[in-house]
Amino acid sequence: MTLEDDITFFEHVPTLNVLGRAALRILAIGSESRLIHAGEVLFHAGDLADAGFVIQEGRFELSTRQFEGGHIVTVGRGTLLGELALLTETVRPVTATAKEPSTVLRIPRALFLKMLDGYPEAAAKLRDVIAVRTDQSAHEVFGVRPLFDERQI
Repeated sequence: MTLEDDITFFEHVPTLNVLGRAALRILAIGSESRLIHAGEVLFHAGDLADAGFVIQEGRFELSTRQFEGGHIVTVGRGTLLGELALLTETVRPVTATAKEPSTVLRIPRALFLKMLDGYPEAAAKLRDVIAVRTDQSAHEVFGVRPLFDERQI
């Protein structure tokens, strides 16, 4: 893929799509393409996370030992894995295993943060998106709380 193809691809990735073309150009230039073979693990639950990955081609199973059977979900093209790792030090909450030959673009945290420093308008848009999602998550949690309260009676 060309640089322009990567920028256009990033424009269709949720979360990244708010950053603007100039900021996405920086990510496209600095990201690293990786081929992951079927059955290969991209990262394990509990690993330190220093980058996000965007699935360009293929599918990954996300799993953890915390849930019965371990399977959470299968994700594909355009999915951003490790979104929080782009912003702060964290650990991987799941294991990502390629279901088929897959290609990902690795975006290092240092690159992402440097891009935000250089594009404050992109940083403000990202902050707004995160604030809305955090608010939605809080409402969802409070929405199910009565179910747990009823079980305690």
